[in-house]
Amino acid sequence: MSNLNDDDNIEQPKPSLVPPFLAAFVSLIIPGLGQILARAVSRGLLIFFGMGTILGLAVWRFILAAPRDKGALAIFKKALRLEPFLILITLIILILYIWIARDAYFAAMQIGSKPFGLSLLFLVVFFALGWQVSEINPVTILTQADDAWPALSKVIWPWERAIEYPEEFISGGANIRVPCTDEALAPTEPVDEAPYVISFPTCGELTAQDGTPGTNLTIIGYNFISGVEAGIRWTDPNLQTFRHRLEGDFVIVTPDENGEFQIDVIMPYRLLPPSRAEGDMIWEISAQQVSSVGKPQASQELKLAIEKIIETIFIGMMATFFGIILAVPVSFLAARNLMSGSQVTVSIYYFTRTIMNIVRSIEPLIWAIIFVIAVGLGPFAGTLALTAHSVAALGKLYSESIESIERGPIEAIEATGANWLQTVVFAVIPQIIPPFVSFTIYRWDINVRMSTIIGAVGGGGIGFLLIQWIRLTDYRAAGIAVWFIAITVAALDFFSAKIRERFV
Repeated sequence: MSNLNDDDNIEQPKPSLVPPFLAAFVSLIIPGLGQILARAVSRGLLIFFGMGTILGLAVWRFILAAPRDKGALAIFKKALRLEPFLILITLIILILYIWIARDAYFAAMQIGSKPFGLSLLFLVVFFALGWQVSEINPVTILTQADDAWPALSKVIWPWERAIEYPEEFISGGANIRVPCTDEALAPTEPVDEAPYVISFPTCGELTAQDGTPGTNLTIIGYNFISGVEAGIRWTDPNLQTFRHRLEGDFVIVTPDENGEFQIDVIMPYRLLPPSRAEGDMIWEISAQQVSSVGKPQASQELKLAIEKIIETIFIGMMATFFGIILAVPVSFLAARNLMSGSQVTVSIYYFTRTIMNIVRSIEPLIWAIIFVIAVGLGPFAGTLALTAHSVAALGKLYSESIESIERGPIEAIEATGANWLQTVVFAVIPQIIPPFVSFTIYRWDINVRMSTIIGAVGGGGIGFLLIQWIRLTDYRAAGIAVWFIAITVAALDFFSAKIRERFV
């Protein structure tokens, strides 16, 4: 009898408001409506909003595929022709419609059906749309990997750029008058043991803009280092030096065993300002050699990377330090279990939470741009940006740790007549030290990694150098910066693990 009574007390599902076929039909028109009419309201609302999102995304992709066409049918046909991937999405949506109608039919029949198949179809549609929106193309990765390898290899192993060898140069040159006049320049005087160059003739005409070749000069060099290549260079009347080219390649000569060479060159084309383009001009042609190579030393790029990675570490450290100081008091004001005593404290709780949510929702990169405008370029702006975000992020984590503490110690302290501050000091703080330490270390790691990025907008640190080297396609220098970032993050992870072992 007791079992019968228990069965009678079980609440029976309410009957559908419409017949099963009508529920299926209306779900074909408005997805989810059939489920709602069949008294499966929550399920119907999920289907309605999910299907509405899918249809909105699909329409958006169709319009983007055929932006110049008018009319739904014309857009649909052209989009399918231009983007065959949309055919698959269309078929999946049609299957999803049929499945929703079937689900509505069973819901009206009060036949329980597992939502696994319907949920799987929703995921497939979202994945297909995501694939199309993200323009994922695995073929491109396979076919164009060779194009990326030269740059990637320099980033992976950039240390050739980290070391440089100081070079000393020797050169000898001769003056050339442009154009030739009645007063010819005297040939270069021979110099004992020092390199010098003689030109025949000592005057001539530059190559014209229409391609007419200039005067052919015979250049003879003496007293150069035997067997060491020498580059031919020109210096124009504006004292601008450039390498001489022949058919796109730099002209290089190699002196013989006596340190001598001879080469014929054509005077180059050079666009000069109008004030210097006419009248008597003196050009210089010279040959330059590397005379000696010194001991290896750190390159300028390596020195800059070391300097900026140190700056990056301290930006992250100072931002974390100030973030902790400000986040700790804020976290107590944002803990519900500590601020639920009165309407005033509850209002403070909601106000604090709202401000933290707003500050945390703005990325540090945006904060860096704001503070760069306020205080100018440099690490101070980056420190302020990371501090602002750290206060909001740590305040949330700290407050949630406070909310999850055991209530027993608090009640015991309150039973002694302790006030709010004494309760916090003796019952709350001892329980929150381990999670506070863990969250603080984690935030320091985040701040150091973020400080490598905010430099891109002028917030100091190694990020500024990294962005500049990438823009200049100097991938070896960029690789040095990437290596220092990786080493720094790995070192911080090691030390943070040691600190956790001690406190957590």
